[in-house]
Amino acid sequence: MSAVELTIIGKPDCHLCDVAESVIDSVVSELDGSASVTIVKRSILDDPELHEQYWEKIPVILVNGAEHAHWHVDAQELRTAILEG
Repeated sequence: MSAVELTIIGKPDCHLCDVAESVIDSVVSELDGSASVTIVKRSILDDPELHEQYWEKIPVILVNGAEHAHWHVDAQELRTAILEG
């Protein structure tokens, strides 16, 4: 079983961030234990460097620290990235 860290970079009251989080929750629940997934949420409002780097792209999803997606999360692509760990 692979261990994967998913990081959601967004901000409060961000509709696209809420949608991305919903897709992530759905994908993770469908994995049924085939991967160990840790979800970390970070806000661009709490970190000036994150704000500088990502403010135009949120939500940004990182898989094990590498940028996987921004603005929109495709469930199948995310599932594949998690399983490939």
